[in-house]
Order: sequence, then structure tokens, then C-alpha cells
Amino acid sequence: MFKGNMGNLMKQARDMQKKMATVQDELKNLIVEESAGNGMVTIKISGDQELKELILDPELLIEDKDLIEDLILTALNKGIAKSKDISSQKMNAVTGGMMSGLNLPT
Repeated sequence: MFKGNMGNLMKQARDMQKKMATVQDELKNLIVEESAGNGMVTIKISGDQELKELILDPELLIEDKDLIEDLILTALNKGIAKSKDISSQKMNAVTGGMMSGLNLPT
């Protein structure tokens, strides 16, 4: 009896692992866009938190260096947070929320 349960548990673990791999592949192709300063800085970041594009409004370039840096950081942090949230939601959908408290990399 125990042997059958263990085999079933192992199959479920393999199935979940396959689904997680599929989600991770999807996240690599997901692009999140965020902006700061009313669109003066726009970033595009993948679901696995890789910066794909940084777009600066040409008018921004005449601004103060500190303002430009702040806007870039704001846009990046918003994009990373959004990307992580989407990633977490997709992984929780696969795992049934079992992994939500583990802080595993996605």
C-alpha cells in the first residue's frame, strides 16, 4: 500500500516539475512594461527579471542627472516588482500555492 502511494506521489512531483519548467519558459518570453515620470522613462523587463529595453524621452535628456537616475530607478523597480508578482502568480497556479512561502527563484 505504501509503495503505491509513494509511486503516485513521485508521479505528481514529476508532473509538477514539468509544469514549473513550462511556466519558467513562458516567463522568459513574457515582457512587462513600466514607466515613470509620465512616460519619460519606460522599461521593458522579462518575466525572469531581465531588462530588455530602456527608453528615454528625448526631452528628459535636458533634465538634471539626478532626476534622470531617479526616474530610471523608479521604472526599473516597478517593472521588477510587477514581473515578480506575475511570476509568483503563475508558479502558485502550478503548485497550488505550496511554494509561496519558500522564496525560491523563478
